[in-house]
Amino acid sequence: MVGLSLGEKQFIHGGIAEDLRTDGRKRLHYRPISIETGVIPQANGSARVRLGATDVIVSIKAELGKPSSLQPDKGKVAIFVDCSSTAAPMFEGRGGEELSSELSVALQRCLLGGKSGAGAGIDPSSLVIVEGKVCWDLYIDGLVVSSDGNLLDALGAAIKVALSNTGIPKVTVILGPSPNDQPDVDLSDEEFLQFDTTGVPVIVTLTKVGRHYIADATLEEESQMSSAMSVSLNRHGHICGLTKRGGAGLDPSVVLDMISVAQHVGEQLMSMLDSEIAAAEAAAAQEQ
Repeated sequence: MVGLSLGEKQFIHGGIAEDLRTDGRKRLHYRPISIETGVIPQANGSARVRLGATDVIVSIKAELGKPSSLQPDKGKVAIFVDCSSTAAPMFEGRGGEELSSELSVALQRCLLGGKSGAGAGIDPSSLVIVEGKVCWDLYIDGLVVSSDGNLLDALGAAIKVALSNTGIPKVTVILGPSPNDQPDVDLSDEEFLQFDTTGVPVIVTLTKVGRHYIADATLEEESQMSSAMSVSLNRHGHICGLTKRGGAGLDPSVVLDMISVAQHVGEQLMSMLDSEIAAAEAAAAQEQ
């Protein structure tokens, strides 16, 4: 928990009401964002994203698996988040476990769509190698290194960047004589396929403080919120997922307005990430 005096709380509320937050930003502006790719060499893809003082790392591991009998035409994606106990005192013990679980579930809702896979920002059908027989299982692991608010947006951005850095080995399939036989697969050590991230959304969280809502809330601002809504949006502005936290309810008209604002803010965030990814790829190409 963030301990604030009455004066500090009034300062935060007053600044947001006047569209001038304590760090000088307007209500819908993000803090400076920086990214690094390839930070974990043994992973298929990885990225580190810093959003102000919030710092997260995501690694992606691809392993061969078998599709489930209920969805033989889809691969599998699992998302896990670990909140380092060194990131914040509140992450020690069960506090960290509960937040890790909350963030993992929220990311799954925002990026993987419903149970049927409908609306998924990460297309599981693209992970199938042989329908009903062989697929890629994608394990996405997030680590919160330090927290100063807006963890969900930072983790969502890191997942998008890490996927753009992900190389999956090219697979050669050797079918058996019988259709029921499990096919043999040969993984290339030299040829890798890049993961297509064009459909992967960004997550925009709007936090309601007083009568107004803000983007990219700091930890102090989050301590004053009544509720927050996170919307995942692809580059066409289509909604891929939505999740809400906080005890206060939201009027349907407010929800629709927040979605509209999130679509506008999402365009800016997508543009920021695109330019950062391009710069990171250019820097990596120069190093090679």
